[in-house]
Amino acid sequence: MVKEHCTVNCTVNVLDLFKLYYQNRMIYIISHTQTPVLCVSSPACKIEVPERLTVSHGALVESGLAARCVSIPVREATDADILLVHSEEYLEAVKKTPYMTLEELKDFTLQYGDVYFHPNIYHCAKLAAGAALQLVDSVMTGKVRNGMALVRPPGHHSMRSAANGFCVFNNVAIAAQYAKQKYGIKRVLIADWDIHHGQGVQYCFEDDPSVLYFSWHRYEHQKFWPQLRDSDFDSVGKEKGAGFNINVPWNKVGMKNSDYLSIFCHLLLPVAYEFCPDLVLVCAGFDSAIGDPEGEMCATPDIFAHLTHLLMNLAGGKLCAVLEGGYNLTSLAQSVCQTVHTLLGDPPPRPANLDGPCKSALESLQCVRSAHRQYWTCLEHAADLPTCDISTKCIKLAEGGEESTEKRVWPEPQRRITPAVRAAAVLPDGVACPDKCTRFGSSQDLDPLEVNKLKENFLRDTEDSDALLALSTLISLVKKMEKNEICSGLALVHDISLAMKCVVQSVAASAPGNRLLVVCVGDGKEPIDIAEDGKTLLVQFSNKESKELKGKYYIPVCLKKGKSDMSGFIQAVFSLLLPLGYEFDPSLVLLAQMPGGGLYESAWLQLIGLLQGLAQGHTLVLMKEGEEMCVGPTVSSLLGDPAPSLGQFLAPQPEDVESVESLRHRLKADWKLIQTTAQDTGRDDEH
Repeated sequence: MVKEHCTVNCTVNVLDLFKLYYQNRMIYIISHTQTPVLCVSSPACKIEVPERLTVSHGALVESGLAARCVSIPVREATDADILLVHSEEYLEAVKKTPYMTLEELKDFTLQYGDVYFHPNIYHCAKLAAGAALQLVDSVMTGKVRNGMALVRPPGHHSMRSAANGFCVFNNVAIAAQYAKQKYGIKRVLIADWDIHHGQGVQYCFEDDPSVLYFSWHRYEHQKFWPQLRDSDFDSVGKEKGAGFNINVPWNKVGMKNSDYLSIFCHLLLPVAYEFCPDLVLVCAGFDSAIGDPEGEMCATPDIFAHLTHLLMNLAGGKLCAVLEGGYNLTSLAQSVCQTVHTLLGDPPPRPANLDGPCKSALESLQCVRSAHRQYWTCLEHAADLPTCDISTKCIKLAEGGEESTEKRVWPEPQRRITPAVRAAAVLPDGVACPDKCTRFGSSQDLDPLEVNKLKENFLRDTEDSDALLALSTLISLVKKMEKNEICSGLALVHDISLAMKCVVQSVAASAPGNRLLVVCVGDGKEPIDIAEDGKTLLVQFSNKESKELKGKYYIPVCLKKGKSDMSGFIQAVFSLLLPLGYEFDPSLVLLAQMPGGGLYESAWLQLIGLLQGLAQGHTLVLMKEGEEMCVGPTVSSLLGDPAPSLGQFLAPQPEDVESVESLRHRLKADWKLIQTTAQDTGRDDEH
């Protein structure tokens, strides 16, 4: 396996991304091993074309991502692999297709829905499924941390005894069963962000509580393909699998980044953390991206960087993404690159166009949360089903499925540049600097006027040169992070409140577009005064209840049981902190561990990992001197190492749920991304 080195004295990243893909007439492996094949291609099929892989591969090569990936040879799935999901009768029937005449192939194809057979499709389909299994093997054996398989044909529509929707074998379903059987995995999460419902995956696992299947999909009240009643929100699974099938129907086109993030924060992530998977599989269909003729959605490619990042904090980082749909060649290639960037550990870009979820998205969210609240403790507080008619019910939908003639235009994603220094630490003498982290101990780059300002504002009554040097060094680190020369940082400081005030003042005086998200974990009074100028947002977790809100930008989150209520804390992170952080869109995140507020280590590291999806990964952690034991794990998380699993936890304390929900209701008029019901305002789109 290749390692990538920085130009400074640390190794930024072990290249742990694994990719497998085949192009239109060959299996392409970085080692240049080539196996000739003829892929699925038919003049009757205008969108599921070989170019889907060639443009994706070309974009990975051009961006330099391909050279950073680990590659191994692909293998065909065996009969035993395929029979984990499909019937023997169906497999034997597909086996005969290479020997059929054109007329026989046409007759065979007519048995199924929206699928095209070619004499070599059986071989291609075995390679697609085998690639997914090779990826699982590499992740589960620790050869790589995560990866993406770019394959054709896709798989999530294929059912036990039927091809469907371009799919022959169900690649991800086979991978899930294979992982359970070979590695003894107890719980698998399958997240399907393709714009079509993966009914084949649903039917495979609908009575299986060991697999949590989540799918969002264009539905339009059963008017959009595959037009199944089983694709609606109230299809929750059967028997022991009840609650383990989550369908989010999009009843309107034009969904945006805010809609996708809202579903993740208020539905998928809380349930996924409660489920606690051992492996995450992603049905990575990019027809849910802007410009796609099938999806007709408006989410930009950069959103997939954030969705990927949020899932990477589960299962110890063991994530396998397998390509499904995606038919606009431009947005497909861009979305693949955004996903691969994040799998390689590059910080996600700052999110674009987060203007809150639309009313239709909120209606779907409310319906799903209500349908599943009896199964998941994190949703027990969810609202009832909407009492009024769904807003999109009266919309006249074209029965003929006419394509939209409107051409979407979107900017090319900005180039993602990872700083040369991934993590730096300001540490007292005698405290060792962890591996792969740079010790930051110089304030020589700070303007003397800045030093004098620090002395005047914070150290006027003392001649403590050590304190001045410490604050100067801290602000120098902040300046380097603002210039994107350093990604993240850690500082052990004598006085956390004083250090916070210095950072807040420094960011407030910097460039006009800079904003600071301050997250305090610990008890005590409000650590800093927050101006209502929109430059600083403070979210404080403590066990002290605040009777009134002092303004839009100070959010006191009261958890009366403190760190002992792990599930209550996680609920507050997903329902409040992350949505607030995404909507605020900071340029820097300041995370402070206040006295008396220490979380369990696993929760602390999860918090760091999740927050690094904001501000292009620019996260500065403040801890008090004497917390040396926390330095190593904290730096590890800042470097992108996956946080340990939280395990399966108990239901949150009722008083904590009530406190968090009460606060959310008080804030939802000002912050759109924390809205969860159709009665909330919602974005008013004309699609």
